Amino acid sequence: MDSPVQVEVVGLKDSSCSPFPCDHTRSCGLYDCYPSGKLVVAFDAIKDEIRAEYDGRVEMKLTLIDDGVPPHIEIIIEEHYPPLPIIIVNGRYVPMGRISLPMLEKELERVFQEG
Repeated sequence: MDSPVQVEVVGLKDSSCSPFPCDHTRSCGLYDCYPSGKLVVAFDAIKDEIRAEYDGRVEMKLTLIDDGVPPHIEIIIEEHYPPLPIIIVNGRYVPMGRISLPMLEKELERVFQEG
């Protein structure tokens, strides 16, 4: 794969990063954002982890929809009615419903294997 995998996280500025409480079990695999439970802080934490692990093979983008929903996100919402945050990998909705390092790593490995 020549170009980096594109990961887009979509949500609201003040929303939570998961429907689950942010606690000491860290099932999301992230530590830098505990105990905030906030999307923006969790995005920064997962972005740092992905950057360290994949060294330029993945580009992370945060899209906040507080002031409007881009057309490509509207299509996903109309088709899937996904919970926030929405995770999109290479333009394809991935049903995670939360910020999770292990789940994103699994999806990225699948994408890399498909080549």
